[in-house]
Amino acid sequence: MFLAPTLADELKRDHARLVESGSLPSEADLRRYYDTFAAKFGPAALRRLDGVELLETLHAHGNKDSLVYWLEFKNDPELPAIFGSIAGGSALKFGLYKRKETGRWMTGSPVQQEELSLEDAISMARSHRDQFVAAAAVLDRFRASGGDDYEALQKEIERAAPDIAETAWGHKYLSLLYPDLLDDYHAPQYQRFHLIKLLQKPPLTEGRYVAAGAFIPMARELGMPVNHLSRLLNERHGSLHWYYRVGTSSGNERRDEWPAMRHGNFVAIGWPRLKDLSAIEHNQAGKERVKALMAKHYSNDPRALGRSANQIFKFVTTMNVGDLVLAADGETVLGIGRIKGDYQYTPGVEFCHRRPVEWLSIDEWKMPERDGLMTTVHLLTKPAVLIEAERRIPKNRIIRVDGDAGDDRPLTAPPRPLDEMPARIEEVLLRKGQVILYGPPGTGKTYWALRTANELAARAWFGRSHTDLTDEQRETLKSAVMTCTFHPAYGYEDFLEGFRPVERAGTLGFERRDGVFKRLCDDARRHRKPVYLVIDEINRGDIPRIFGELLTLLEKSKRGTECTLPLSGQRFSVPENVFVIGTMNTADRSIALLDAALRRRFGFIELMPDGNALGDAVVKGLPLGPWLMELNKRILQHVKRDARNLQVGHTYFMHGSGPLTDVRRLVQVVREDLLPLLEEYCYEDYEALEKILGGSLVKREQRGIEEELFKPGREDDLVDALLLPTPDLKATGVATRSDAESNTTEEDEGDDPPGETP
Repeated sequence: MFLAPTLADELKRDHARLVESGSLPSEADLRRYYDTFAAKFGPAALRRLDGVELLETLHAHGNKDSLVYWLEFKNDPELPAIFGSIAGGSALKFGLYKRKETGRWMTGSPVQQEELSLEDAISMARSHRDQFVAAAAVLDRFRASGGDDYEALQKEIERAAPDIAETAWGHKYLSLLYPDLLDDYHAPQYQRFHLIKLLQKPPLTEGRYVAAGAFIPMARELGMPVNHLSRLLNERHGSLHWYYRVGTSSGNERRDEWPAMRHGNFVAIGWPRLKDLSAIEHNQAGKERVKALMAKHYSNDPRALGRSANQIFKFVTTMNVGDLVLAADGETVLGIGRIKGDYQYTPGVEFCHRRPVEWLSIDEWKMPERDGLMTTVHLLTKPAVLIEAERRIPKNRIIRVDGDAGDDRPLTAPPRPLDEMPARIEEVLLRKGQVILYGPPGTGKTYWALRTANELAARAWFGRSHTDLTDEQRETLKSAVMTCTFHPAYGYEDFLEGFRPVERAGTLGFERRDGVFKRLCDDARRHRKPVYLVIDEINRGDIPRIFGELLTLLEKSKRGTECTLPLSGQRFSVPENVFVIGTMNTADRSIALLDAALRRRFGFIELMPDGNALGDAVVKGLPLGPWLMELNKRILQHVKRDARNLQVGHTYFMHGSGPLTDVRRLVQVVREDLLPLLEEYCYEDYEALEKILGGSLVKREQRGIEEELFKPGREDDLVDALLLPTPDLKATGVATRSDAESNTTEEDEGDDPPGETP
């Protein structure tokens, strides 16, 4: 068997799930797509073409019936975009293209392009055609012989098609014609990546065709088309990522930074004299800048400086979120982590250049091969090392680092991946340290702020989801998540420190008390774990007065920098493990009106009304999601000022964790929440209000609301009034399905009990 039995069973189950959900095309559909492509661009079709027609058919990007268009952009019922991407780069990757501005045919490289005569362009197109035909003949012979020697196939295709064999478009062309022989990963790095993830050693031979010797037998063994296999692996393994080794010690003293890295959830490198490298450009100029800084601050052999500068540049700019990093001391791997955020600078420590990580394993093991042992930051490439790393990542447990740096306890039941919104919030927090969720009322800003803070704190403190915490753990977590609400009277003394009246022995006096943020920072220093402050309605306070000197100290690069507080005279700083999540209702104030210093230090995530969050909920024939979307369209059309920020959020129509289902609660929401909100938006403009809500609900002439519709027993009439501006919503699939279910229920309730007669 090609795959381990347990892995094969997992893949088969995942495949069945994707087929059942309709995420994969049927085999009949796949055959139709392949046949359509072959009829249009197969060897027989290409042989019939010559001259300008051949040139245009192969290489005219502006022609949607050209080969290059079909391979890179085609995405419709004839050929959906499910056969591997060749996106990226310019048209030069096809070797030949017609320049849009001049209509001239061009070839060459990006730095040295060459204009071709029409005759030369046709000659090049003929060469491409002939090489495609020759490569197809090689594959025909390979199929006829029942061949399985993909190393030999690789060499034969390279000889038959020297100009196109090792191009992504050449591989995609041949894979569409021979899906029984070739996979549809068109770049070797993707082929290697997925094989490593499957704990399979990639072929030693270089090339795009040899890896099919692994994927094709695998697909056959699993009983699925190779297209299904590749799409299954894409879902299972996620985006392409790389593997790096980062050393945990440096210098003659062999200082060991691993306990701090492990406990602090980061990897780090030294060279503190370079200071903050956040502004380094992610290009050659940035690399040269790092080299110049190294030459200025560290005297050494120029070659050694160059190597060190390349490693630093790689750590700061090249390593990406999602890449795996092996923290290692020599050949000994101490931990495997996934990079969770961008480069960070921490002043005042030796290992000051950091990347936040999520530790996936903290078991020690020795590399099966030497790979980058003499470097601090190294891109790992040896398959044996990568496969062993993948094998060492636990599939059924996670790592918690709790208490002291040496207290590492594995837990079962790993938490589920973060939902999309908490994941976005976490990403901004790692990058900026603080984030503001903003949007119209009722879009879930406070809900997501609190949910995310509690979830991130639960994972950081206890290594599990918030829903899986014990009562004792939930109680402990109260010191990790604090909340406050800004309002016009809220001040610096509430937030940081101030004097408060106190009575002692019948005498009224004043004592200095710490505010909520200062207490949070003290807790953060004491616990050394992430702590979160949720500030609701952050825009309703006088932010410059409330924050004071904190506006500077909050900045990510200023964390740990001390200042003297004016009231107490104490030295104060904001620890790195403090995170702030604010919420802001844009119906009250646009983010454009926020203090510029605040906007620079916060990240922002907009939350807008989402009718899809209400699912298929229908109340008395009113499909909540579609109706809300239509209501907001009318608000955008008829509210004169800042209408985008004055839409109605979906949470008005939710109860608990799901949408409304009770008509009585719907009546309450419309009467007590929706109508007052829209009346405020329209500023006594009942003509606009009538256009938004309809003439049955709004009495324009009387400048009021039809209150009779809210009386008990008038629920059906109220729903019809709400639907009046868009009556076709009653004919939606959601509404009609709900009607059918309602009728079925009524009939069932009227049936006689089994075995009885009336």
